[in-house]
Amino acid sequence: MDFTLTDDQQALRDLAARILDDATDDEAIRAFADGSRPYDDALWGTLAEAGMLGLALSAEAGGLGLGMVELGLLLEEQGRTLAPLPLTPVALAAWAIDAHGNAAHKKWLGAMLSGAAILAVAIEEVGGVDPCDPAMTAVADGDGWRLDGIKVAVPYGIEARALLVTARTADGSAPFLVEAGAAGLTVEPQRSTSGEPQAMLRFDGVRLAGDAVFGPAGGRAAIVADLVRRAQVALALRQVGVAAEALRRTADYASGRIQFGKPLGSMQAVQQRAADAFIDVEAMRSTALLAAWQIDAGRVQPADVATAKYWAAIGGHRVVHAAQHLHGGIGADVTYPIHRYFLTATAIGEALGGAAPMLAAIGDAVASGRTEPLA
Repeated sequence: MDFTLTDDQQALRDLAARILDDATDDEAIRAFADGSRPYDDALWGTLAEAGMLGLALSAEAGGLGLGMVELGLLLEEQGRTLAPLPLTPVALAAWAIDAHGNAAHKKWLGAMLSGAAILAVAIEEVGGVDPCDPAMTAVADGDGWRLDGIKVAVPYGIEARALLVTARTADGSAPFLVEAGAAGLTVEPQRSTSGEPQAMLRFDGVRLAGDAVFGPAGGRAAIVADLVRRAQVALALRQVGVAAEALRRTADYASGRIQFGKPLGSMQAVQQRAADAFIDVEAMRSTALLAAWQIDAGRVQPADVATAKYWAAIGGHRVVHAAQHLHGGIGADVTYPIHRYFLTATAIGEALGGAAPMLAAIGDAVASGRTEPLA
């Protein structure tokens, strides 16, 4: 399959690269890490002005009417630059509202597209729960709902003005929109290894109106499954940028580092390890693009989404470990750029399913016959 970018896609990528490069050199990222801001609000505003926050939204919602592949180009650039931005949660929440939201939900779209409102997505739970089958419960309560349970590792959960939350109902899983400050909702900060702000959300009898839920009763589980798959593909696409840039920096370092009187990169063992990392990056890129294309084409195969996330986990792990090792002692310096790529890749790889659960999902799909050829 040919994933060569069109002229419009290349122009989009170039614009995203210019915007992010201007604000995210190594010194800027180091200064941001030493500060207390949860995200770069000035850069966020610039992306909003450029229309980047609505890439994959319909024109009716105020977006550009593009798809997951184009959103992936922006996410890859975010991964490459380590730009501290809530792109993934906002893009996912905006997609759900645009595609499946009612009037109560859609009131948020304008503020999201302008950059004025952050919405977070709460999917992860403790205990290896299948993200498509949450343990958190939503019980019908009169003409509304009552939510009980805990969500963890919610990116930008504290900063969010509203939350897209998955829960289990009597009819299966369903997504709900919960406004920040709802009675019974407790939000606690969590520290992540990558430095991304995260939160634990405790729902203790949180009562919601009937229109807080997305979609009709019979189709809500499918919306949750689609949301999870889009989230996994978004992570995989961002991981491509992280791993590719870590490898590029490693190649530059190895070419200039003199060891035993010759460049480190001239040694066969170093070349072989770098070559293996390059193969991993390309496997990550091709599987992530395939899954993104399937989403845009409306012919998603869950096994291919799991494959993209598997490669984001295992390939990302191998690439950033190779980068760390080939940098030698300086790679372990937590203030040195390559270590930030290591931490970010590790966090992305484990989010919404690491290598082992994704491999199990692939095996289950193949064994049960839930796969089909593309042509």
